[in-house]
Amino acid sequence: MWNRDYDLAEKILAPEFVLRYAQPGASAYDAIRDPKSFVAQIQSFHDEVPGLSFAPDAVPVVEMDETGTGIVARPYRARITAPDGAITDISGTDILRAENGRIVEVWSVSGGLAGRSFYASN
Repeated sequence: MWNRDYDLAEKILAPEFVLRYAQPGASAYDAIRDPKSFVAQIQSFHDEVPGLSFAPDAVPVVEMDETGTGIVARPYRARITAPDGAITDISGTDILRAENGRIVEVWSVSGGLAGRSFYASN
């Protein structure tokens, strides 16, 4: 979804979920509880930060049963390419709790827009 594949929202998110974003400037996510509002916020964020892309980084931790219930911890790298070509890499980790194959809770931690990369560059 964060790379503008918004159709994923209805496929992977529960109809009601909780977001817990532990990074500076993320208070807009506190009250979001449904896929449509989440997609709207992601779109708004992309409008504010053009040149933003996300990619998996490091090895995920997956503890999921056959019903799709469990936890996934996925490190990621966000990259902001400014209009002048300057690049800022930001590392983060999303911890997703799922029930019956749908995400019901997200914990997300990153260095925020100021940029802090926790992982060595590739």
